Formats: sequence, structure tokens, C-alpha cells
Amino acid sequence: MKVPAGTTAGAAVAEAGLPSKGPEAIVVVRDAEGDLRDLDWAPESDVEVEAVAAETDDGRNVIRHSAAHVLAQAVQNLFPDAKLGIGPPVRDGFYYDFDVDKPFTPEDLQALEKRMKQILKSGQKFSRRRLESVEAAKQELASEPYKLELVDIKSDVDDVDTSEVMEVGGGELTVYDNIDRHGERVWGDLCRGPHVPHTRFIPAFKLTRVAAAYWRGDQANQQLQRVYGTAWESKEKLEEYVERLAEAERRDHRKLGAELDLFSFPDEIGSGLPVFHPKGGIIKREMEDYVRQRHIEEGFEYVGTPHITNDQLFHTSGHLPYYADTMFPPMDFDGYQYRLKAMNCPMHNLIFRSRGRSYRELPLRLFEFGHVYRYEKSGVIQGLTRVRGFAQDDSHSYCTKEQAPDEVKHLLNFMLSVLRDFGMDDFYLEMSTRDDSKPDKFAGSDADWAEATAILEQVAHDSGLELVADPGGAAFYGPKISVQAKDAIGRTWQMGTVQYDFNQPEGFELEYQAADGERKRPVMIHSAKFGSIERFFGVLTEHYAGAFPAWLAPVQVVGIPIADEHVDHLEKVRKALRAKGIRVDIDTSDDRMQKKIRNHTTQKVPFMLLAGGKDVEADAVSFRFRDGSQINGVGVDDAITALVDWVQRRENASPSADNFRAGQA
Repeated sequence: MKVPAGTTAGAAVAEAGLPSKGPEAIVVVRDAEGDLRDLDWAPESDVEVEAVAAETDDGRNVIRHSAAHVLAQAVQNLFPDAKLGIGPPVRDGFYYDFDVDKPFTPEDLQALEKRMKQILKSGQKFSRRRLESVEAAKQELASEPYKLELVDIKSDVDDVDTSEVMEVGGGELTVYDNIDRHGERVWGDLCRGPHVPHTRFIPAFKLTRVAAAYWRGDQANQQLQRVYGTAWESKEKLEEYVERLAEAERRDHRKLGAELDLFSFPDEIGSGLPVFHPKGGIIKREMEDYVRQRHIEEGFEYVGTPHITNDQLFHTSGHLPYYADTMFPPMDFDGYQYRLKAMNCPMHNLIFRSRGRSYRELPLRLFEFGHVYRYEKSGVIQGLTRVRGFAQDDSHSYCTKEQAPDEVKHLLNFMLSVLRDFGMDDFYLEMSTRDDSKPDKFAGSDADWAEATAILEQVAHDSGLELVADPGGAAFYGPKISVQAKDAIGRTWQMGTVQYDFNQPEGFELEYQAADGERKRPVMIHSAKFGSIERFFGVLTEHYAGAFPAWLAPVQVVGIPIADEHVDHLEKVRKALRAKGIRVDIDTSDDRMQKKIRNHTTQKVPFMLLAGGKDVEADAVSFRFRDGSQINGVGVDDAITALVDWVQRRENASPSADNFRAGQA
């Protein structure tokens, strides 16, 4: 679509007959440089643009950012002394930070929602206004201390994340005024934009929660109140999202971890440091046993390294200059500084370097469950999915440059097969590369980066999976592929990674003897299949809503006698199942049978074996499943065979009368 010189983008949209209402309504346009522009934008010369609809990702982000402005206006209407922080769109929503005398209450959120609806109904226009100078901006924003700080960094785009700080960037300062139906300015905010043309383009929103947040994420700064919300292109989409939120809350691994007695986070130990209870320990052990055996089958050798090291090791590896802020501080012993291990790769390099290596040994694949410790800020710690101490199923492959493409392919296929074996088979790949505008944040030559990136991109494309770019997301030592897996309710989680490293072999002076006798540097390929045991545990808990597959379930079978005289019959079944490695209990409590069934269904036990008089006479049991379905009168030998087969083949479906019969057939 063309926007003629001197004509607004909105006029061109109307001339083209494009929608102005509903989910397909055009809210902004994208210019030839890829920048989003308001519909009031009038280019100085003819320009081709792309219309951006409300129902697209970019369109939703604009709607959400505009909703954040409406929230800020509502806050300052109801709390006139509130000072404004930042208010960007985020995934599925938006937030705005405020400096207020007292934390917001649930009642405050309700009042703010009501006021926002009034603002939307009043029909305000978003109008962009350029400030002529820093001095003019400071004069206008004299009562907003946080905005004044942003004014000072308006051109310093290297020091501010402009994807989050929407107020500044691009070397100019602009304000978006909210103009009422009478043409009067009723509110305004320092902002880079763009915005929807009018409040009627925000058809559906909801405020969701309040949290504390430090100004610009720095704990040394003032703590602010962060109000979160969501906004969508239609009421139907908002309702779908609210239901997804409710389902996500039902699946929250922190809640399920307590209800199912799997793990906890004792205050006495410290934030972000989980402990696994016996039932959680069973699941964790099954995960570890599985992935350990898979690594052995894939040609890896199991190694072990300590939890603490002289910090000189991380200088040699190159990590300290880049990751010092996320590592625990050093400890002084005998005149040396030691650190908790934050990554395993430097120690694996020492194993490789411990003796001479021949090309015949390559690729050499080392693997361990390496426990690492990273200082995450308290505000980002979240259950098992963001912790300070965790175990990585960490591997490092040392190979020749010629072997590198095949090794990357091998590792990616291995990783995907692991996810599939755990019942996650909907994923795409993300390709993280370096940011060429920030060379100080990445080590190595342009040629090395180009070669490594080309290899990873080719392997990713050959996989046939969708590949999404992540520019600037690479580690300092090389590019990476990460697997983004979708869970049962469509949320995406970053899982394992494959990273190409040409820097550490150089820093550690790793060598192997080639066929011609020459000493050469190997390439190092990092890979973690789960990412971390703890994180994957949390993701699986939410994926299965705590109803783990039978092969992972802490209690796989529970026997429920109808009366005390039927206990002996179930004891024989338990003995036979335990001999086959099945985890089985018998409920001999005084509760009625129906309550026992309800209790173990709530605890998400996959198989319940019921036994009454007829079952004892027929040497049989009756199956009861999580979904309430039942199979009666199954012979004990057949029941044992079917149970053992279901568990040993690592069936990920939740058993029911229908699929269990099919499995027997």
C-alpha cells in the first residue's frame, strides 16, 4: 500500500478500504525500514507501507502499550501524587510501574479498571507531539523524576533496552497526548510510540495483578508498584486468555508441588534453592536414570566435577568478564579466591586436557549431572523454572571442524528425541546469534562467528522445524540453537540448547593430534537436553497438570480393598508387582472405599486396583483410573502383565478404560 507525500497513513488505509473496526482493524503501518508508524504519520515523500491489523502480534503490542497509557492516566486520576515509571507491552499483556505512597490493593485494581473503562468510553485520541529540546522536555516533565532520568538517556540506546523502555530511543523526545472529544489535552506521557489512533481501538482489557519492582530492574533503586494487565483485539480473545490463565493457575507447579508433596523451598535454606521430597525424588531419579542411559547409548562418557573451584578457572574460560554479576561472590581460602561453580564446561575442558588426545578419539563426548549455582535476582526467581541452584544434564562434545556439522545434527536429534520420550512433541527452534553492533559482548573473530552460525543454521533448516531468529541472544563464545517446546495448553518453554564454541578450546589451548601428526584445536559443542533437571521437572509438572505418566509417577499403583478381609489378596498382588519394579502401595486406612478412591485420584495415582469378594474368588482385580473409568474382573496375572508392559514401554498417555484395553489387545 502506498502513502502519498503529505497524506496520512490513516487516509491511505481508508482510501484502500481496509477495515477500521473489529479484530482486522488496521492500527498502525510498517514503513520500508520496518518501523511501526501511527496512522497520523504523514511521510514527506511517497512511501510503500504494510498495514498492521489489531489481531497480529505487532498490532496487539500497540494495543497493549496504548492500554498501559490508559492505566497510567487512570492511576494519576485516582492517585494524583503517583509518579510514572515505564509502561511497555509484554508477552500477552502490559505493565506500568508507579511510585506511590502505599501498595495498591485488590480494591484499588477494581477502581482502576472502572476508571479505565470510563476513559475508553470517553473517546480519547492519541496524539504524537515532538519536544524541541532536552530543556523543554525537562521543563514539561519537572514533576516526574523517573521520566527526567529517561530524558537524559534519550540518545544513549546502547545503555537502555528500548524494547522495554518505550519512552525514549532514536535520538528524539516525543510525548503522546490524550485528547478528548472537545480537542482538549487531558493527559500525556513521554513516549516513543506508536499508539492506536483512538481509545475505541482498545476493545477488551483486564488488570491482572500487582507486584513490587525496582526501578529499571536495579535493586539499588527505588522499589515501585508494578500493575500488570492484558489487552486484546476482541472480547472473545480476552475471554480465551482469561481461561488460559485460570488453567495455568490450576497447573502451577508450585501449587501442585505442595499438594502432591513433591518439593518445597524452605526459607531456612534460601530463595531459589529447592529440596525434593521422597515423591519428588522418585520422579527426579527416573528422569536422571533415563537421560543418563540415553547419553550412554548415544556415545557419551559419564564424568563428575566439584561444586567449587578456584576462580582463575573462570578467567581462563572467559566467563568472568561476562557473567560475574550472575555468579555468587568469591570466597577467600589460603590466599586464593574460590567460587561456586556456575557452569560445567571449564572443568570438562580440564578433563580433555588431562592427557594427549588423538583424532581417533574424536568426537569425544563428556556428560554429567553438573550442579551449578547462579545468583538470580530475587524478583525473577520462580519456583523450579528459575532457581539459584540446579543440575544440568550437561554435555560437551570435542570434535574436528569437519565433524562439527554432523555432531550438531546428532545432538539436536538426540535432544528432540528426549523431549518426545517425555511426551512433548510440539516445538520450534530459535537461532541465537551475536549482535554485531556490540562487539565487546562477544569473543572471537568475524570469520569464526560466520562459520559457526552457518553450520547451526544449516542443521536447523535441515531439521524441517520452524526456525525463529534471536539476534543478539548468543553466548559470548558462540551461537546456539535452542528448542522452544509447547506444553499441553500451548505455552512455550525454552528447553535444551546446542551451542558452538570456538573460544574456549583456544583459551584452554586444547589440542589433538591429527592423522598427519599436526597438533590442532578441536571444536567444542555444548548441549543440555533438559536444560536443567529442576526446570524440566517444573515444566513437566505443568504439562501433565501433576498427573505424571505412570513410568514417572511416584506411586504407580495403589491397592484399595473393599473390606479388611481382602487385604491379603492385594498383598499378593503387591508382592508380584514389586518384584517387577512397580511402585505400589495398599491403602489399609479406615476410610470408606469411595473416599480412598477420591483421595488417590486427587493424588493423581495412575492405577487403582480394587478388590472385593468376587475378585478374591476369581483371583482377579478391578482397575480404576484417574478419569473415573473402570475395568472389572481382570485376572491377576493378566493385570500384572498389562501394568508392567504399560510402565516399561514408558507410555505417556494417562491410562483409562479405553486406552488400557487397547494396550492389552
